Formats: sequence, C-alpha cells, structure tokens
Amino acid sequence: MNNLKDKVLLITGGTGSFGNVVLNRFLNTDIGEIRVFSRDEKKQDDMRHEFQAKMPEVAEKIKFYIGDVRDLASVNNAMHGVDYIFHAAALKQVPSCEFFPIEAVKTNVLGTENVLTSAIANDVKSVICLSTDKAAYPVNAMGTSKAMMEKVIVAKSRTVDPEKTKICCTRYGNVMCSRGSVIPLWIEQIKNGQPITITEPTMTRFIMSLDEAVNLVLFAFENGVSGDILVQKAPACTIQTLAQAVCELFGSNKDNIKVIGVRHGEKMYETLLTNEECAKAIDMGDFYRVPSDKRGLNYDKYLKDGDVDRNPLIEFNSNNTQLLSVEQTKQKLLSSQYVREELNAMNIKF
Repeated sequence: MNNLKDKVLLITGGTGSFGNVVLNRFLNTDIGEIRVFSRDEKKQDDMRHEFQAKMPEVAEKIKFYIGDVRDLASVNNAMHGVDYIFHAAALKQVPSCEFFPIEAVKTNVLGTENVLTSAIANDVKSVICLSTDKAAYPVNAMGTSKAMMEKVIVAKSRTVDPEKTKICCTRYGNVMCSRGSVIPLWIEQIKNGQPITITEPTMTRFIMSLDEAVNLVLFAFENGVSGDILVQKAPACTIQTLAQAVCELFGSNKDNIKVIGVRHGEKMYETLLTNEECAKAIDMGDFYRVPSDKRGLNYDKYLKDGDVDRNPLIEFNSNNTQLLSVEQTKQKLLSSQYVREELNAMNIKF
C-alpha cells in the first residue's frame, strides 16, 4: 500500500486472523491509525495486551471500537476520519450458517450494506471487502450469503463516484491456520494422541497463507477498479494430501486418520472463477480481475448493440488448478508462522 502516511485504516472483524496479520504488517509503517472494529471485547482486550507487549513503540496506533456491522449506528461511530476499510467481518463457518442462515444474512449481507453505506456517507477513499470461493456456485447458506454480499458490493459501486469511494471485493479459498480452520484442530488432535478426523479424502480445497490473503487485498487496493472482484490463482490439494502432510510434519502415523463424512453444506470442490465470470475476466498474471457489469436496466438497446465477445477462459476451480503433492503441501504449511510455532513448541525439527 502506498500513501499510508498519517492515514486511518479501519478493519471490520479486526480481531480475527486477518486483522492480526494486517496489524503485524502495517503498525511499523508511517500509517497514522489502525482501527479494530468488532463485537468481542475479550478478543480486543487480548489483542491490546499482545501488541502492547510485542510492539510497544507503535501499539498506540491501534484504536479499538466495540460494535457490530449489523448495527449501522455502531458502524458510524467508528467511521469518522477513516481513509481506507478492509471489511473482514463475517460469519464463516459452513455448518453454523446451515443451522442459522438468517444470522449469516444479517452479518454477511446486511452488515456489508451497513459498512458500505457508512463508508460512502463518510467519504472513505477505498473499501476492500473479503469474500470466499464458496460464493461461486453456492450450495450452502454461508456461500449464498457471501454471494449476495458480492452482489451488494457490485450494486453499491454503481451508486457512488469511484473517484470519491472505490469499492472492490476479493475472493479466496481456505486460509491455512485461520481461526476455526481445520489445521489447528488436527494439530490439537495429534497433541492429544487422537486420530485426526477428515471429512472426505478426495475433496479438494484451495489453500493459501494468511500473508497471501493480505497480499490479495493489497493487490485489489492498488489495482482494482470500483466494482471489481479480484481472485488469486491459488493452488489446491486433496483433504487426504493435506492431512498426510500435517501428520508427517508433526510425527503422527499417516494411517491414524479417521474419515467422518461430509459435513452439512460442504462441496466436493470449490470454485474461484465461474464460467459466467470467465466471459469478461481479465488475466493479470497471478490474479484474475472480474469487472462489474456496467450495463443499465434498459435492455432494449442491446437488441441493436449487442456484445458477444468472450474470453477463452474456463471455470477455475480446486480440481483444475495446480494440485499440490504431499511434499509441496508440507512446504506450504511451513510458510505459516502458526505451524512453525507449533512445531517449535513440540521440539520438532523442520
């Protein structure tokens, strides 16, 4: 990110894994202030003490705001003077959203509407919203709510001057070792001498590190046009490969794996770029950019002025991307600070 000097960055859902990585990366820059907005006072207090201990010279740049994206008034309270927003607040657990779909709508859809409405009213320069591969061809409540979130983002981008407020969206796959993800669960099971539990061995998932997730957001910040959805060309692996890689790194018997079956709402593979989006997607090297549809509601004119050009791209999913081997997956895992810290705590050389 350029031009950070004295700027104010707001992170919604800022006490999560993504927010922690952003703080670690930007606190030592010349940024003026980073606001952490979330509804969990305990996590905020833990984060406050953590950064006061490890980065005391810059910890005063962090300002904490208790609130909920579902409540427009509390969002407004944190919005004054903000230059940039990373909107990460969301309900992300697939099974939980299956049982409580309206809660997913309240946070993921209406909460995003509140953040964007407040950002526009307060002349925020740039808003980057975080979405998920589950929003592409959604089959579960979490993915459906995120798909609607993307629609809200694109629609909002049409209502505001992009020179005043730029609104973009990033879409990415599973983030290794993020809060609530499967790798920390497996490591805990290994520590306790239990078999590690997997849903379906042949299921494939995109994998990326927390740093790569932040890099995608920064790429959108620097290169996105208002209304864009930006996607990283991430590799993938099967659940069996990922489980075997974790077992080998942490000294567990790779045969000590228990298959428990597909959970509520899970897909066999995930999609980052749909066939329909491929029609207009722009290949940017390590990323795809999906421009928003700028046409209006008056379709009569397209009877005379159609546009049938289409890119040769095809759907980009976790089955047709690069599938990592066990060794490649182990190297990917070792890029995670969390994995390295856990290995060190267990006195395992890597």
